[in-house]
Order: sequence, then C-alpha cells, then structure tokens
Amino acid sequence: MIKVRFSTKFINRLLIPLISLTFCLAVKDNSKPIKNREIVFKRAESLDNGVSISWLEQTWDKDVLNKNAIKATDFKLLKKLGFKSIRLPVAFSYFKTNTNSIQKALEHIDEVYKQCKLYGFKLIICYHSGNLADNNYLTETPGIIDLWVQLAKRYVNEDPNKLFFELYNEPPHMDPKVWNDAAYKIVTAIRKIDKSRTLIVGASNFNSIYELSRSVPMADDNIIYTFHFYEPFFFTHQGAEWIGDQVATTGVPFPYDEAGFPKLNLRAKNTWGETNYYQYSRDGNERSVKDKLQIVKNWSLKYGVPMLCGEYGVYNKYADLDSRCRYIKAVRQTLNALAIPGILWDYNSNFSIFEGQPTVQNLPDCMRDAIGYPAKK
Repeated sequence: MIKVRFSTKFINRLLIPLISLTFCLAVKDNSKPIKNREIVFKRAESLDNGVSISWLEQTWDKDVLNKNAIKATDFKLLKKLGFKSIRLPVAFSYFKTNTNSIQKALEHIDEVYKQCKLYGFKLIICYHSGNLADNNYLTETPGIIDLWVQLAKRYVNEDPNKLFFELYNEPPHMDPKVWNDAAYKIVTAIRKIDKSRTLIVGASNFNSIYELSRSVPMADDNIIYTFHFYEPFFFTHQGAEWIGDQVATTGVPFPYDEAGFPKLNLRAKNTWGETNYYQYSRDGNERSVKDKLQIVKNWSLKYGVPMLCGEYGVYNKYADLDSRCRYIKAVRQTLNALAIPGILWDYNSNFSIFEGQPTVQNLPDCMRDAIGYPAKK
C-alpha cells in the first residue's frame, strides 16, 4: 500500500471550500418573524446596563485563582449604580492547559452566579483568551466544544433568563468562513444538551461590526449577536502598551479639538496609527459614533435578530477624564437610542470608570452622568 502524506496547509486548502458549503447550508434568512424571537429579544434587553468583570481572564496573574476579586460589597455597589448584568470572561483554555485548575475556575464561576442570583443580575459566561486561528481550527475547535459541553451539562437546569453563554471572545482576524464553521459546530454541540439556553455569538476580526454586517445569521433562533465597539480605536486605546506603536500618540481628546490635539508620536509613523491620526478630525465625534453603530443596527433590522454591544469603554491611563466621560456617554446614549443593550469594559481594571478603587465616592461626577447615575447633591 502506498502512503501519501499531505501538509496541513494543503488539507486546509481542500477543507475551506467544504466549510464554506457547510456554513451556507447552516444559515438562512431570518427576516421573517419567528415564534421564539420575542423571548430572545427580551433576554437581550435584560442584559442592558451591563459591566464586564475582567478577573478570570487575567492570565498574566499567576495567582488569579487564589483570589476572590469580587465580593458582596462589589455586587451591592453595582446594584446601587444601576447595572443589570455581569459579563464574566474566563480564560478556560489557559486554566485547562497551563494550570490544570479548571475545576477551581468553575467553582469561582459558581460563586459569581450564586451572587448574581442573590442580587438580581443576569450573568454571561464568556470563553475568553482562546487560541483559535486559521491554521489550528481543526485541532482547537474540539477542545472548545469539550469545554462548552462540560459547562452545558453543569448548568443545564439553570434559568435561561438569568444565565447566558458567550461562545468565544473576539475571534481573531481569520477567515470568516472558518470561524462560522467553528461557531456552528460549537452551537450544535451545546444544543444536544441544552436547547433553551440563549447563546451569544460574534463575528471574526475581534467581534468586528464590519465583519458582522457582512455575515448571515445562523439557523438557530435562540442567539444574540454581539459586537465590540471601541471606535475610534485611536482614542479608546491611546497608549495601550499591549497594542504597540500604532497607539503611541497620547493626550487625544474626545471629541476632536484642534487646539488641544497632540502631535503625532514618532513611534506611530508609518503605521495605521499615523493614518488614524490624520483621520481623527472626522472620526473623533459623536456623529461618527452614531454612524458606525447604525451599521450593526441596520443588520439587526435586516434579519430581525437581537444585538448586544458586548464591550465598550476607554483605556484610562492616558485619556483625560472628561474625554472618557464624554465618549462613554455618547456611546451609551446612542446604544439606548438604537435599542441595543450595552456592556461596559470593565469594572475594576485598566478601563475602570472609577478613579481608584470601586466606590461611589470614587466615581467622578462626569462619569455618574455618563452612566446615568444621579450626581452628588
């Protein structure tokens, strides 16, 4: 018998067209009313005024599982400030592979959910910090499915109006057809165990509004479609060390102000950060925010599906407080006007809305106004 070996690259070239066909068969035009769609819209609406708690996704903290980063006082504060839902990103792949502590992570999730039920919050469990890519999806997807099967069995009897599953945080810049096929397989595996749970699914290219607007909904009516909104990125991520030289220019105001506009940081020369620098006079304003959010609203209306802005916020190390407040208020008010529920990133890390530790006293007046909490008397 002659044995022939094919490279992974060759196999992927053969499979991607088949994946495209598979996904085309797995989607449909959802523009017609569906009997369960009203329930899913109500569930999506219930997630509005949410906040992410970025604790169990902090893979850089080797001691993260030995900490209880959110306590009863935090739930009480969030309740007082008017938040209704909590999004909990969890680095499942990291805990499973690097620390062998998946059971401890699950126990933390159980406790968070227990507190959410006690204080009346909806909870989104989000698969965060995965390694999925074009060149490994054949081996990576089964591991993601195994994790979701474990979670689906663990929570199958929990109220679907209170607990939600978000399939995968920010699928990377990969072939949309590959991600769509992976998402289809994950959804199918969960549905074999739990048919009533509302799932949250975003598009590739990091939950891009543009990729989402080019996609077609899946043939599952119990899905909320999510996107992340940090536009203009040049403002929201200014100085973010993990992004690179592209965002090296700091002191960028919102909205654009010619008099107060900084000089281009030379490290950003010849990067997309330089392009965004010269475009900011057009992009750095509320009108641009509204126009971009309208893109996903139009997509939602076209297919009759519910939407969720799963993340929006501003890196708080370099952006001035007033600009951060104006931006968050502009995004929040636009989302409200478009009837799109939104979730802030994040509660107590480097995108926090507080000046210092989370307390009412450390919430600036302009941020109180931005999130709709009554200002100090």
